[in-house]
Amino acid sequence: MTCRARPPLTRDSVIAGAIALADAEGIDAVSMRALAARLGVVPMALYKHVGDKEDLLDGMVDQVIDAFSADPEASETAPRPEDWRAAVRTRLLAARATLALHPWARRAIETRVRRTPAVLRHMDALTGLLLAGGLSADLTHHAMHTLGNRIWGFSPELFNDPGALPTSTRSSAPEPEPADYPAIMRVVTDAQQRRPGGSCDEDYEFVFALDLTLDALARLAADGWSSPA
Repeated sequence: MTCRARPPLTRDSVIAGAIALADAEGIDAVSMRALAARLGVVPMALYKHVGDKEDLLDGMVDQVIDAFSADPEASETAPRPEDWRAAVRTRLLAARATLALHPWARRAIETRVRRTPAVLRHMDALTGLLLAGGLSADLTHHAMHTLGNRIWGFSPELFNDPGALPTSTRSSAPEPEPADYPAIMRVVTDAQQRRPGGSCDEDYEFVFALDLTLDALARLAADGWSSPA
C-alpha cells in the first residue's frame, strides 16, 4: 500500500487552514500548535510561511477581505454617476455576507493595527467608487469616515443589543429601574410590539444605516457641499 503524499505547505494553505480552524472552533482556538496539529505538521513548519501569530491573523483577515470583491455583483467598474450608490451598497453588503460566513472575523479585523495591501485595496476600491460617482475628494474623505466600520461589513455598536437597558451579571450594583429611562423604554416597547419576542434585526439595521448615509451623501454632493477651511 502506498501512502499519498501530503501536498506541500504554502502561505495560502496555512492561512486557509487557520480560517477553517477559526470557522469550526472560534478565533480563540487558533494557535500555531493547534494549526500545526490540524495540518499534520510540526509547529516549526508553519514559520516558513508565516512570521508569527500576528502575521497569521493578518493573513486570515486579508483572505476574508479579498473575498469581499469575489461576489460577481460587487464590481469595481466605475459606475455611472446615478449608479454609484448601488455599487457601494452592493460591495458593502457583500462584505457583510462574507463576515456572516466567518463569525470570528469581526473581532479579528477590530484588533488589526496594520493596513495590509488587502485592506488598502478594499478601501481604495470603495474610495474609487465614490469619486467615480461624482463625489468630491473632500466629501469622499468624510464619507469614508462616516461609513466607518460598515466598510468591513459590521455596524459600530457599543453594546450587543443597542435597544436594551444596560445590565451586568458581574456587578453587585442594583439593576437599573426601567421607569428611570422613559425614552429608552418607549423605543423598546414599540420595537417589542413590532417584533414580539425578537431582538433587533442586525442585518436590517445595517442596511438602514447604510442607505441613510448614502442618501445623505448624494444630497450633499448634489448641493456642492465642502468642508470648512
